[in-house]
Amino acid sequence: MAERLTTMISEEEILARVTEIAEQINKDYAGEEVHLVCVLRGGSFFMCSLAKRITLPVTLDFISCSSYGNDTKSSGVVRIVKDLSDSIVGKNVIVIEDVVDTGRTLSYLLKMLSERQPKSLKLCSLLDKPSRRVVEIEADYVGFTIPDKFVVGYGLDYAQKYRNLPYIAEVVFDEE
Repeated sequence: MAERLTTMISEEEILARVTEIAEQINKDYAGEEVHLVCVLRGGSFFMCSLAKRITLPVTLDFISCSSYGNDTKSSGVVRIVKDLSDSIVGKNVIVIEDVVDTGRTLSYLLKMLSERQPKSLKLCSLLDKPSRRVVEIEADYVGFTIPDKFVVGYGLDYAQKYRNLPYIAEVVFDEE
């Protein structure tokens, strides 16, 4: 099966929205420090773009969970592949994710992180697919709400390909 890409959100649109989100975070946390926790690997491009636009003191950490493997649909089984390097006790934590899909992974992750006693815990996602939810979860900061399409680019991948695209594209699978 071959795939082709159709641009859904341009690089310019992404950067403009990332700037707006950073400005909101700057207002919400004025005078404080924020600790960004990137959900690897997809959230890395978004987190880097966002962190550069936040004017507050920022610290970074990374966590990796998996529920997809090389498939286009979540398996529903969440596993932590890489845990945080530092404690989040007493910190203003913002979890940075590429896409909120079924909500399973993020629900599990947010519950686990909240047990580690952060001062505050919020979720920031570049993309949101509310039509795919099976677990009730809402991001505090959302870049774009999109339909139930399989997308790549700006950190999102299909079998580890296309992460480096500077835009978001829908993957259309063609029968060969």
